[in-house]
Amino acid sequence: MTCEEVLKAVFPLLEGMDLASCMAVCKQWKYIAQDDYLWKCLCAKRWPSICKRPNPPTLTYYKLYQTFNKRQHHRTLLPPRLSFDDLEFFIDIWTEDRLIFSEVVPGPVLQTGIKIPPAGICDMLRSHLEGPEYKMTLPVEPRFTVPLSQTVSVSVLVGRKDSDKVACIINKSIFDYIDRTAYRALAFDYLDFSPIYPFISGIRAWISLLFMEEGSEGVIDVFGIEMDFCDAANSKEEVLWLLDMLDWK
Repeated sequence: MTCEEVLKAVFPLLEGMDLASCMAVCKQWKYIAQDDYLWKCLCAKRWPSICKRPNPPTLTYYKLYQTFNKRQHHRTLLPPRLSFDDLEFFIDIWTEDRLIFSEVVPGPVLQTGIKIPPAGICDMLRSHLEGPEYKMTLPVEPRFTVPLSQTVSVSVLVGRKDSDKVACIINKSIFDYIDRTAYRALAFDYLDFSPIYPFISGIRAWISLLFMEEGSEGVIDVFGIEMDFCDAANSKEEVLWLLDMLDWK
């Protein structure tokens, strides 16, 4: 068999990425590998129905495969229209009907977070707080305790200084899950978005009570609060864009 015959026998066995790599070897390989029949076979494997059309596509099958098989690179976000300097957060926590925590937290304070975790926390929680993932945390001073036998709920509103509008992040949600390996009590609520974003839904705001490893039995000793939107936002810019889309009143 000639070299060309060998290539024509081998190329139909290759996947798209490998066949595309062969096109960069030399002019002869490129000439053979760009045969649209080979790419039609690859398209037929991935999207069989598209090869059943009575009329051929305006694009070559090579272009078709190349267009829709590309890896989607992370797009760079435009600068958000909000900043943490524009925001303040209103956090209220109850046990049963008794208010145990109520603070107006400036945006920069929540953004700065807990820089040095206190002594006495578990290694897993310390690793979480010191990890590279974006998080918004608030040290609780003085610390407060929560009896595990009582229902604990939380509400969080956020206000904009640039427009005096307020949006709801969490509305009286209950801390109904306690992760005893990471010493976190968690609650969540689904975000309400502006009507101009009708197709966005199902994104949760999570809030956690961070507590000490050692404490009285039946009571958790809370030293910090953490809030995140890990369903959709994992950076400061993404969080600000998400907040900007809320249903501001």
